[in-house]
Amino acid sequence: MEDNRKILILYGTQTGTAQDVAERFAREAKRRLLSTRVMALDDYNVANLITEELVLFVCATTGQGDPPDNMKVFWRFILRKNLPTNSLTKMKFAVLGLGDSSYQKFNFIAKKLYRRLVQLGAESIQSVGLADDQHDLGADAVIYPWMKDLWEHVLNLYPLQQGQEIIPADVKPPPRYGVRFTHDVEDLGAVSPNLSNGISQYDRNHPFHASLISNERITAPDHWQDVRLIRLDTQGSGIKYRAGDVVMIRPQNSEESVEEFLTLMKLDPQQKFTLQQNDPNVPLPSQLPLPCSMRHLVQHYLDINSVPRRSFFEFMALFSCNELEKEKLQEFCTPEGQEELYSYCNRVKRSILEVLQDFPHTSSCLPFEYLFDIIPALQPRAFSIASSQAVFPNEIQILMAVVEYKTRLQKPRRGVCSTWLSRLKVTDKPVIPVWVNKGTIGFPREANTPVIMVGPGTGVAPFRNFIQERSTAPSSRNVLFFGCRNHDKDFLCKEEWNEAVMKGYLDLFTAFSRDQEAKIYVQHVMMEKGPQLWKLLEEDKAWFFIAGNAKQMPDDVRSALHSIIREQGHMTSDEADTYIRHLEQTRRYQAETWS
Repeated sequence: MEDNRKILILYGTQTGTAQDVAERFAREAKRRLLSTRVMALDDYNVANLITEELVLFVCATTGQGDPPDNMKVFWRFILRKNLPTNSLTKMKFAVLGLGDSSYQKFNFIAKKLYRRLVQLGAESIQSVGLADDQHDLGADAVIYPWMKDLWEHVLNLYPLQQGQEIIPADVKPPPRYGVRFTHDVEDLGAVSPNLSNGISQYDRNHPFHASLISNERITAPDHWQDVRLIRLDTQGSGIKYRAGDVVMIRPQNSEESVEEFLTLMKLDPQQKFTLQQNDPNVPLPSQLPLPCSMRHLVQHYLDINSVPRRSFFEFMALFSCNELEKEKLQEFCTPEGQEELYSYCNRVKRSILEVLQDFPHTSSCLPFEYLFDIIPALQPRAFSIASSQAVFPNEIQILMAVVEYKTRLQKPRRGVCSTWLSRLKVTDKPVIPVWVNKGTIGFPREANTPVIMVGPGTGVAPFRNFIQERSTAPSSRNVLFFGCRNHDKDFLCKEEWNEAVMKGYLDLFTAFSRDQEAKIYVQHVMMEKGPQLWKLLEEDKAWFFIAGNAKQMPDDVRSALHSIIREQGHMTSDEADTYIRHLEQTRRYQAETWS
C-alpha cells in the first residue's frame, strides 16, 4: 500500500508561475507523506504516462491559446490522433490552469488538456481549476480553494496508514539544494565558448553569447516612452530564424539592486559556493557556474525584483525569528489576509527585495541554502525578432519599450530586462545570452499571398521582419496598420515604412491617437478601409495578423474586423463569427499578444 501512495506533478510554465504552484503542491503532497515527483512536462518521458496512477497537471496558457515552451513536445504527443482511447485508463488526474481572462482563449490549454485526458480514458478526481490573473485577488483566489479540495480527494483515494499524521505546516521542509562553501579562486566571469552548428545548439541552458552592435533610442527625446532599436551580433552562431520567431534574452538584475540585496542579507559578494542535489528528481540549475560567487548568483539568477508570490510569504513565516513580523507574515497567508496581501504586494508591484527590507529581522535569519526555495529564478524574456535574416544575416534586432512606471511606492517600477538592456553601451563590450524560439505566428511562404498586419507600437516588430523579408523579392501585397500617440514622437521606423511605400511593396495606414482632439486608433482606420480589407480577405485570400499589447487592442481589432465582414459581406453576426473562426482554423487569422 505504501508504494502506491505516490503523485506525479507536471507543469507547463512560461514565466515561472506554474512551476512555483507545482512546487507548492509538491510540498503539500510531502506533508501528506506521498511519494512525490515534480517535473516540467517536456522533461518527463510521456510514454510512461500509461503507468501513472495519480497525476496533477499545472498548465499556463500563453499568447492566443498556445502551450508554454516547456510543454510543446508533450502537447504534440498528447494530441496525436492515433492514441488509443483506452491509453490512460489506469490514471486518475486533476488539472489546474493558470490564465488571464483579458485574453480571448482564457485557460485554453488547461481546458483542452482536461478534455483530452478524459478522451484517453483517464479519470478526473475533480473539475478543472481555472485561475485568473484578472481576479481582484489574483490567481490565488482560485488556486488555494482548489488545492484544499484536491487534498481531500487525494486522501480519500490514498488514506494515511494507521498511526501516521500529516506533517504540521510549521515544520520546515528540507532545502531544495545542499550548499557547500568554497574558497575556490576560479574566474567566474568567463563564459563558455559559442559553438556554431545551428539553432538547436542554443537554448536556455546553453545560450549564444551575442555582442551589442548598437542601442538606439527611436522615440523623441521628450517623449514619455523610451523605445529602443537594439542590434545584436550573431556572427558565427549558425542561428537561423524566420519572420514571426522570437529571441529569448536572459536578463541581469541592476547593479543597485544587487548591492542592496547583498548588503541587506549580509552576503560577501566574493564568497563562492557549490550546490549539491538533495533530491535526485530536482536537477541543479544549469545556468549557475560551479563554484559560483554570491555576486553572480544575485546578479544573474535570483529574481529579487519580481513581485513575491504567496509561497514566498509562507517560507518567510516559517523562518521568522521576530514575533511581530512572524504574526504579520502568517496573517498574509490566511484566507482572511488575502485582500491585504494583494494590496501590499500586487497592486503596487512591491518587489521581493523591498519586502525583505520591510521585514529586516526575518531577512536576517533566513538560511542561505533556502534562498533557492524562497526566491524564484530570473526568467528569460521573449522579444519578437524585428529584422529579417535575408537582409541582416548576422544580426538579431529587437524593438523594446523600456518599462518604467509609478505606483504609490516612492521608487518607480522598472522592468528588469528592459532597464538592463537600455543601459548597455557598445564600448563596454557586454555579453547578452540569447537563443531563438519559434514564435506563435507564422507567415505565408508564397510571395504573392496578400498579408494584412495590425501592429501598434512595438507590436510592429514581427511585421518589420516580414516586410524586410518580402522587400528582397518585392511583393506589393503587404498592408500595414500602424498606431502610436504622435506622428513626431513615436512613429517607429517611419523612414523605413515610407521607403517601402515609395518602392511600391507596402500599403501603410496610420493612426496617431493624440494628434487630434478625438482619439483615433488602428481599429478606426480599419473601418474606414473596410471595402479594401474585405476584398483582400474574400477575393484575394489574404492572411490577417495582429501583434501588440493584449489589454484591449486585440479585442477592438477583432471587433472591427467582425463589423467589416458583417457589413461588406452582408452577413449576420453569427455568420461573421463563423467566417473569423474559419480564418483562424486555416491560420489566415493569427495574433501574437502580450500583457
